[in-house]
Amino acid sequence: MTDILRNVFRPSLAGLGFLLLFATAGNSQPGDAAPKFDRADVHVSPPNTMPEMRARWTRGRYELRNATMADLIRTAWNVDADKVVGGPDWLEIDHFDVIATAPPGATPQTLRLMLRDLLSNRFHLVAHNDTRGLPAFALTAGAKPLLQPADGSEKSACEFRKSAKPVPQRGPAEPVVLECRNVTMAALANTLPGIREASGYLFNYPVVDRSGLKGAWNFNLEWTPRMARLFRPAAGEPISLFEAFEKPLGLKLVLIEMSFPVVVVDSVHEKPTANLQELTEKLPDRLEFEVAGIKPEPDYQRGSSVSVELGGSVRIDMTLKGLIQEAWEDFARSDRIVGATAAMDTTPFAVIAKAPVPDDAVAGWNGPVWNGLDIDTMRKMLRTLLQDRFQLETHYEDRPVNGYELIAAKPKLHRADPANRAGCKEGPGADRKDPRLTNPVASRLVTCRNMTLTQFAAQLNNELFGFPPVVDSTGIAGRYDFTINFSPASALQNGPPPGAGGDAGAAEPNGAISLAEALSGQLGLKLQTRKVMAPVLVIDHVNTTPTGN
Repeated sequence: MTDILRNVFRPSLAGLGFLLLFATAGNSQPGDAAPKFDRADVHVSPPNTMPEMRARWTRGRYELRNATMADLIRTAWNVDADKVVGGPDWLEIDHFDVIATAPPGATPQTLRLMLRDLLSNRFHLVAHNDTRGLPAFALTAGAKPLLQPADGSEKSACEFRKSAKPVPQRGPAEPVVLECRNVTMAALANTLPGIREASGYLFNYPVVDRSGLKGAWNFNLEWTPRMARLFRPAAGEPISLFEAFEKPLGLKLVLIEMSFPVVVVDSVHEKPTANLQELTEKLPDRLEFEVAGIKPEPDYQRGSSVSVELGGSVRIDMTLKGLIQEAWEDFARSDRIVGATAAMDTTPFAVIAKAPVPDDAVAGWNGPVWNGLDIDTMRKMLRTLLQDRFQLETHYEDRPVNGYELIAAKPKLHRADPANRAGCKEGPGADRKDPRLTNPVASRLVTCRNMTLTQFAAQLNNELFGFPPVVDSTGIAGRYDFTINFSPASALQNGPPPGAGGDAGAAEPNGAISLAEALSGQLGLKLQTRKVMAPVLVIDHVNTTPTGN
């Protein structure tokens, strides 16, 4: 993936999809027949370069693509991902596509009930509502909060102050200033979890008002977004979101546990029942741009880039090797593409194309969608263009590639709580401690629960960690809970990036912690370089110059 795509911060799972379809909860009334889709096709998702779920409802056609079973359940019950509990390990691993038809006037509430019916009939899902203790942040007030009472004359809103000068894309991460006027503490608590610049601190946990402060207030909050600092240092002394509340306002955000409604998965089948009648309207196997041109740019000096404009205009500037890596992003590391030559990495090309996008496309990033264009779809269109214009022919096969084996040094592992479903996600462990407050450069905090080390080695390969292929050679059986705190690759000043070969990593002088060092110091595990069998993309034939436009 190119730098421009790596540096985009996407919203949480609760905000994924083309449309915000599920704004209100709905339940069928006693005696009502469960609403059903007119027709529905369910199948395992094809390989995908973007891991998030995509949702779309338009003109009687309802689509959920690349959705895990946990995604399908949270969508059907209109809950956050953390509020789907129980169930087998594969609930967040296997991905499915659901394509269904319903009357064009169907409401979001009706669509959710239709999806519940589909999950019940096709996957034999049995689930029930319950309550569980889950983490949340409480907004509390000290003895003398420093807030200005509002007089009621201003619009009730929290808005970011616009910067007086443009900030370079790769410049220092400047603090943001949230100006709140005529706002109650309850409204602020409801607003905070949805603020993108606060998500790196709050882990998408809910915030509840326990300040005891009545009425509306005027105040400013100034902090350094943690997500921006994954890729660049803070300008000046960084200010955490927690410091923004405490020092100037006399308020605090305190991590607590609260009881929340949840959906408990009692049982579910991994394989759906067969489609009785498949939809006649299928997506084509070959996805193509509406129009596309490609030309060499021998004097281009600005590096690789991808841009997508609202309306579907696409521009990609890369060498032929870069174009292949972008089109097959899951094989982007050089040793995962076999047959590339030096001649393919010399001349930059410009791809200028138009892709179809929905009429109601929304500007900006919405999960894996950029200005209305699904990035995985764009990559598949790019594959077709390369096949047509460069006569590119490829196939997949398993070969030895550079990777690591996970071995036991001095294991520091705690037996798992079997009540939790296996999986890893961003956030603190059971002790609720956040070591990033004292070492902001180590800005990644990942908690894994009820995991075998074989499962953990597989997790190291996915987007959550972004590491080269890893195999489990620890010989340790059983399931464990653990939390690991480390730095993104961009914060490692001196060491080689993951997959560069050589030593797997060491401590960095700027306070950064490589993933390898975190595994060793925090879990007593070690990464050791070795060849690992993994799928590779083999280039069978390619021309280094394209055919004419």
